[in-house]
Amino acid sequence: MTTDMGENENRFRAPPKGSAANGPGLRASLVWCAGFVALSLAMSAAVWRWRGAEAAQQYLAGYLVELGLSADNVLVFLLIFTRFQVPAELQRRVLGWGIWGALALRAAFLLAGFGLIQRFHALLYVFGAFLLIVGVRLGRTRHQASAFDPSRSALVRFFKRQLPLSDGYHGRRFFVVEHGRRVATLLFVVLLVIETTDLVFALDSLPAVIAVTRSTLVALASNFFALLGLRSLYFVLSGLALQFRHLKTGLAAILVFIGAKMLLEPWVAVPTWALLATIAAILAAAALAGPQRAKGSGPKF
Repeated sequence: MTTDMGENENRFRAPPKGSAANGPGLRASLVWCAGFVALSLAMSAAVWRWRGAEAAQQYLAGYLVELGLSADNVLVFLLIFTRFQVPAELQRRVLGWGIWGALALRAAFLLAGFGLIQRFHALLYVFGAFLLIVGVRLGRTRHQASAFDPSRSALVRFFKRQLPLSDGYHGRRFFVVEHGRRVATLLFVVLLVIETTDLVFALDSLPAVIAVTRSTLVALASNFFALLGLRSLYFVLSGLALQFRHLKTGLAAILVFIGAKMLLEPWVAVPTWALLATIAAILAAAALAGPQRAKGSGPKF
């Protein structure tokens, strides 16, 4: 479409009031999250029995890294949903489709990444340097809602120019028929933004999990179980944003640590148990640090 961006936004109908009440409550989301964590831990026990203690530790380390990155990602998803005024019950639908897309994307990235490393071992140092740079940059930046406007991004403008687009939301449908032709709804544009955003996030995830394990199956399992509970995790974090305001700093420290590990691997061997303990300690410290300083301030993600 070639319509001006501002005109397009005025055409979008706002979602019906009160629709957010149809979303899951915080308590229910916490219960679901706990269930997915228990399932992930059960998988670690299966990996221990199947491949031994070392593989189980690698699985848990990869799971924690991916879970931490996913937690940071869903805060960006929250900004996207807020900016597009997506009702809570429609957020669940977008996240459901987005998770399956993310699983397929991560699987393809991991298979390609491990294949490249087997042929070009020097890529490990490239990945290490990349994680080090990303970690440093992450630690020096802060999410601010006023600075992140997905509806004005070049990506969204591109989608709106290329897709025949309907006005606003039409329930749970991604496409509707108007005037004899099939057109996309605003909900489909939001799904495309979420999937494309996850594509960028996957660039961090790939080298991070490769730094933890050289087993393709262990890497795939850790990614799968971390992403499996992403929808419940989203609704937990949307209700407890203040409690995780230091998550970004913790993730920056983890990425710097893993990147340094990859670069120093020929000279310094970090045991898997030490890697797992360090990642868990940093995530725990980031989670516990949030509530102490969050009083009286708004969420700054």
